Amino acid sequence: MARIIAIDDEQAILDVIERILKRDGHDVRCLADPARALELNLARADLILCDVMMPGIDGFELVRELRPRFDGPIVFLTAKVAEEDAVTGYGLGADDYVRKPFGAAELRAKVAAHVRRERREHTHAIAFGPVRLDLGARQVTVDGTPVALTPTEYEICEHLARHPGQVLSRAQICEALFGWEREVDDAAISMHVSRARKKLAAAGADPIATVWGMGYKWQL
Repeated sequence: MARIIAIDDEQAILDVIERILKRDGHDVRCLADPARALELNLARADLILCDVMMPGIDGFELVRELRPRFDGPIVFLTAKVAEEDAVTGYGLGADDYVRKPFGAAELRAKVAAHVRRERREHTHAIAFGPVRLDLGARQVTVDGTPVALTPTEYEICEHLARHPGQVLSRAQICEALFGWEREVDDAAISMHVSRARKKLAAAGADPIATVWGMGYKWQL
């Protein structure tokens, strides 16, 4: 069971989300007023589902406010499918998208994949020079300074770091993170990698190399 916050100004959509996810035993809290999410204690939440197009405060602005207070996965619910919208969402700290109209199977699969990743047992650390991955805390540090990665950015770094020097394709990364139940989105993986590299570079490290036409590798 996961504790999920669903935010959408359409009550009918919230009712559908609640009905679908409760079948899997999840505890779902639905908010039709996005401003109410800013008042919540997010410490006990495992995942946030957030609509993009909402009156007053839209999903992009809301996630910009919530991300510093919430380190779990954030999944946008959106009918907006343009690449620039995806770039904006990932840049603000979103981990994934579910496009409207969505089916029950797709929503359940994506939620299950993110919850499974968050709850996978981690017991030790991996270090390469100044870069250290604390697998228990799910934290990357450079010379002891934490790098503020989203859950998906962290997972990509961990997966690459567990296979140092090995070139992994975008499809392999996507399958490792989300399983076979979701469609591979190469562009999404590329954007997550790009964001992670920029954050690591700002901290003074560049451990992820692009192997053109093949994928990415963690540099030794």
